[in-house]
Amino acid sequence: MAPSTRDADALFDALIPDRTDPAALRKRVETLEYILERSFTIPGINRPVGLDAIVGLVPVVGDVISGLMGAYLIWEARNLGMPKWKLWRMIGNVGVDTALGAIPIAGDAFDFLFRSNTRNLRIIKKHLDKHHPGTMIIDQ
Repeated sequence: MAPSTRDADALFDALIPDRTDPAALRKRVETLEYILERSFTIPGINRPVGLDAIVGLVPVVGDVISGLMGAYLIWEARNLGMPKWKLWRMIGNVGVDTALGAIPIAGDAFDFLFRSNTRNLRIIKKHLDKHHPGTMIIDQ
């Protein structure tokens, strides 16, 4: 029997007590995006990569795992109350990344270039900047 949304919400409430606070949510999604997309730098070419590309090197299973990690950003966006069309756009980004990333060799190159989590973070940040301007951070 699959867990219900209510069970998942209760689990997240226990783990993250302030999960609806926009400022805390911004920090969580920025941190996750950094880990998934830019946490390591490839020596020689100085190209940042993250767990998404590294885990994606494992055929099929790695791409499913990275897709599930990317789905967490969508979960956070849902908790923020973002419109469904934005959520569907985010789902599309993760879906394209997962589907095309599962192709052997070419998918690894695609994971290296297409950063679905960065795209999804941009969608969340635009929403936060518009609806919760007090959470805005000036990047330097």
